[in-house]
Amino acid sequence: MNRLIAATVAASLFAASPAAFAEVETRTANNGQLVMQGIPEIPGTIVNDLNRYQNVRSASFQEWSKDGEGVYVSTRFGDVSQIHYVAHPGGARTQLTFFDEPTGGVSRQPNGDKLVFTMDAGGSEFDQVFLLDPASGSDAVMLTDGSSRNGAVVWDRSGEWIAYQSTRRNGASNDVWMMNVNNPETAGMVLESPDGTWWGGVDFAPDNQKLLILNYVGNADSRVHLLDLETHEMRLLAGGGDAPSSNFPFGFDQEGTGFYFITDQGGEFQQLAWQSLEEGSEPVFVTGDIPWHVEGGAVSEDRKRAAFTVNEDGFSRLYLMDMATREYAPVSGLPTGLVGGLEFSPDGQRLGMTLNTSQTPSDTFVLDLGATALEHGDITRWTYSEVGGLDTGQFVVPELVHFPTFDSDEGGPESIPAWVYKPEGEGPFPVIIQIHGGPEGQSRPNFSSTYQLWLDKVGAAVISPNVRGSDGYGKTYMGLDNGFKREDSVKDIGALLDWIATQPDLDENRVAVFGGSYGGYMVLASAVHYSDRLKAAVDVVGISNFVTFLENTQDYRRDLRRAEYGDERDPAMRAHLEAISPLNQVDKITVPMFVVQGQNDPRVPVTEADQIVAALREHGSDVWYMNALNEGHGYGKKENRDIYQQATVLFFQQYLVGESAVTGP
Repeated sequence: MNRLIAATVAASLFAASPAAFAEVETRTANNGQLVMQGIPEIPGTIVNDLNRYQNVRSASFQEWSKDGEGVYVSTRFGDVSQIHYVAHPGGARTQLTFFDEPTGGVSRQPNGDKLVFTMDAGGSEFDQVFLLDPASGSDAVMLTDGSSRNGAVVWDRSGEWIAYQSTRRNGASNDVWMMNVNNPETAGMVLESPDGTWWGGVDFAPDNQKLLILNYVGNADSRVHLLDLETHEMRLLAGGGDAPSSNFPFGFDQEGTGFYFITDQGGEFQQLAWQSLEEGSEPVFVTGDIPWHVEGGAVSEDRKRAAFTVNEDGFSRLYLMDMATREYAPVSGLPTGLVGGLEFSPDGQRLGMTLNTSQTPSDTFVLDLGATALEHGDITRWTYSEVGGLDTGQFVVPELVHFPTFDSDEGGPESIPAWVYKPEGEGPFPVIIQIHGGPEGQSRPNFSSTYQLWLDKVGAAVISPNVRGSDGYGKTYMGLDNGFKREDSVKDIGALLDWIATQPDLDENRVAVFGGSYGGYMVLASAVHYSDRLKAAVDVVGISNFVTFLENTQDYRRDLRRAEYGDERDPAMRAHLEAISPLNQVDKITVPMFVVQGQNDPRVPVTEADQIVAALREHGSDVWYMNALNEGHGYGKKENRDIYQQATVLFFQQYLVGESAVTGP
């Protein structure tokens, strides 16, 4: 796309309010795919300063090879992450896929070499399922129809059939389908979704005649069903009823007479439990003595061993479990950080994982296991991701703090947790408040080259709060922002501003807010309520009006979002959603705003960004607007992400820091 055509496309994107954009300069980059309005040319000094931070890579564990000697990882050597093979610890990463879009969802067939993975186009999230035979050297083959949304792929025990979630029937319903991977024409629906919630297969029974099904209704309501693949009869095993609970199936036990699942039926936190398949059975709680969320895990192919992680105040703790006795024990000797992507080797003697700390990016590690299910040996690092020549050992490690909020003395949360990163020096430092999405997300002490970039090149402290509604602190805490209580979480940001004012090394007069998705809504809402206390705001793919968001988000996810935000078809709730939507309160926003969007976003449509930018400009506000025509809910392509990060630093330097901006090494 040449510059003239790109400018024409950009003009069409902003046609909703010509007057608001008439005086705004439009530029394009990346062959016309990145459209920028009101954004100055980025100085070469910023481009050069950020180069090292923008060339940090990761290598996430994906799967074991059939013989258990090598691993498949996801890493980026070009513009997007692709599948690579690593033959031994520290070995070269051999690239197997060469697409222009990032690959995801890799799973190897039982007793075979073939891999299935998912991939969308342009960030649309309409994933297709592909089959790759690494041994043949052939290109991957698309198995699905190319137009529906597909995912949650699980192999049957024979390694011939897959079950997967698909919207193929009508584009909106989340049904479960099955297919013989050697003959895609066999694709057929085995579960027709009765509603607009999410349904997906999790694990096949030993005889391949039954399938555990997850029905995700909302962040506080998920259910486990058993589907008979011969009769198509389905039976509810866990969840539902008058008291909603979260229930996530883990897998069948060795005999196939019961199943393991993660549930919060027993209290505030999600526990690992086992339950018989017999009618009327109740869960047997396994990890009742762990006062934190069990996050997920893996089961060995012989169903004798299991591994799971627990979220302990933001950090991961890894446990091994004997599935016969249900005894478990923590794994010692792991670096303190986040653990995920667990998968046992085919022989069950090793455990692959992705490990991430605040000073090391996500890399692939392997834990040697012992003769018994609870024994383990050393952990070995298999990949050493490039970090742009940076000394990550000097990266700032965050401090966990807790601050009181507006209703702490009136029955509200005793305190709000937050991770605080501070630059070297005495301060007082400007502050960037980074607000997570979800809304049930959780800020955790993971590796972030972006935070370290802001610390070094902007000279700002970074604070990542977990306001009410965040996951990881119990179901009561997660429910404190539901429905008509939505703006209580925004008031937690006000309480954080109060706390910043008490810290001598933080500058209460130079504070910015930054957030994506639901965090983008929080940025806009914070600007509504606290513009007089803020210097800058960055809204990335954020919700500007809950009613238009719910009406325009993709059909397959609308009911899922109504369960969280409220049903806009109900008059009382609609009035509330309109009242709290930032779009209807732009007259209160006086802080400079940077809005970032992807044209193909299926979650928060581009119209959410268009309308808030138009409204702010009509009120005379200073707004930068960046829209990537080949991206969706966030930027997955490095060339777009680089310019977005550079523009963010320029924005902070201009509006947050001012003349004292830090540039250069």
